[in-house]
Amino acid sequence: MNFKDLREFISFLDDKGELRRITTPVSSELEITEIGSRVIESGGPALLFENVDGGGVPVLTNIFGSHQRVAWALGVDHIDELVEKVKKLLGMLQSPPVGISGKLRALGDLAGIARTQPKVIRNAPCQQVVLTGEEADVNLLPVQKCWPLDAGKFITLPLVITRDPDSGRRNVGTYRMQVYDGRTMGMHWQTHKVGAHHYRENEERGSERMDVAVALGGDPTTIWTGSMPLPPDMDEIGVAGILRGKSVEMVRCKTVDLEVPANAEYILEGYVTPGELRAEGPFGDHTGYYSPEQDYPVFHLTAITHRRDPIYLTTFVGRPPKEDFFMGKATERLMLPAMQMTLPEIVDVNMPAEGIFHNLVIVSIKKEYPGHAQKVMHALWGLGLMMLVKSIIIVDHFVDVQDLSEVTWRVTGNIEPSRDIVFAEGPIDDLDHATAFERYGGKMGIDATAKGAADGRKVDWPAEIVMSEEIRRLVDGKWREYGI
Repeated sequence: MNFKDLREFISFLDDKGELRRITTPVSSELEITEIGSRVIESGGPALLFENVDGGGVPVLTNIFGSHQRVAWALGVDHIDELVEKVKKLLGMLQSPPVGISGKLRALGDLAGIARTQPKVIRNAPCQQVVLTGEEADVNLLPVQKCWPLDAGKFITLPLVITRDPDSGRRNVGTYRMQVYDGRTMGMHWQTHKVGAHHYRENEERGSERMDVAVALGGDPTTIWTGSMPLPPDMDEIGVAGILRGKSVEMVRCKTVDLEVPANAEYILEGYVTPGELRAEGPFGDHTGYYSPEQDYPVFHLTAITHRRDPIYLTTFVGRPPKEDFFMGKATERLMLPAMQMTLPEIVDVNMPAEGIFHNLVIVSIKKEYPGHAQKVMHALWGLGLMMLVKSIIIVDHFVDVQDLSEVTWRVTGNIEPSRDIVFAEGPIDDLDHATAFERYGGKMGIDATAKGAADGRKVDWPAEIVMSEEIRRLVDGKWREYGI
């Protein structure tokens, strides 16, 4: 399945019984968040509010609010189908094909990848209506205020597009934007993200302005891909095309030198001025706490383009699980093969909702030697945005890391704290409120693997209590006779 735009996905969800259309009048201030929170907690559907703030633009939320909807958004029935595709692509890089038949198959795969790269078109749905000058006013959009102590209304699911001033490479990231007024917004580029790097590069070069474009809505795969922690030199739009199996159509902006997804609902065109900062926040964040007011760059709007009868796509974050957890879980699954390519001893990874991605990562490994768990901890802390992870738990390969009950049992039973807990220091996420210094602090690794003589243990590790297979088969065969 492949969705050209948000509307096709809405129709698909409608057919699957995974969409509710709400005609009752609702407010974009707090009410949508409370409704959405209750629906997510109950495992409910995507929501299309058709009468927000007195009518006008419909508001869509919770399209990624279940594992199944995320899989459908990425064009598959189960995320494992995409994981296998990623493994195949990485395998081509790791082990070049041998023989004529292997090379021909690889050539076909590479040709397929080439056909999925971005395609620039001239006439785009996202530019059916063009507003510039005084007509361009972000207050025309039904932007949400999500939580009571938020500093104002925030655009929460934008694809923010920038370009590296040296290489010219495009980056797409998902960064919230506080609405100050109709023409200016805060640009919440967190320190370790690529958009912030582009901003610093422009500042060092003395650039007077940095072009920025913001896409709202579009095909669901591209929307999701903007949240992926990809390497800086990898184009999110190209990756979206590979995942979709089809090129993402792009169109040149009207007032800035950037290209944007042609099938988006809205495009905000504008710029930031390096060195210009303004207070942004507080904001009810995915940590479950309000992130505080801090200075961030200011986005100046130069144009709004949109489809006729546009739909405003939004989300909200807060104490997990919320919609972003399901998006992040898919990222975890798809990034696992890349992690295994670097660290082949890794068997599985779990970033539980309660750990909000960067507070806790649980990893199972095939342990081979003393210190192996510690080696994996430090390697992960040096792997891209894994540098922000505060706590890493390492368990043996036979442990189901997705079963938090088993993990808790293994950790509490297997560790000797003075020996098995490792402390380190390094970069910390911008949103972390527990550190003494902003963006820098302590990290903890826990080695919860079984220990043997090679680890310096002088007594045997105890055997686990497991029933014999003979008795299990016996009871299986007689189960109906018991009348239980």
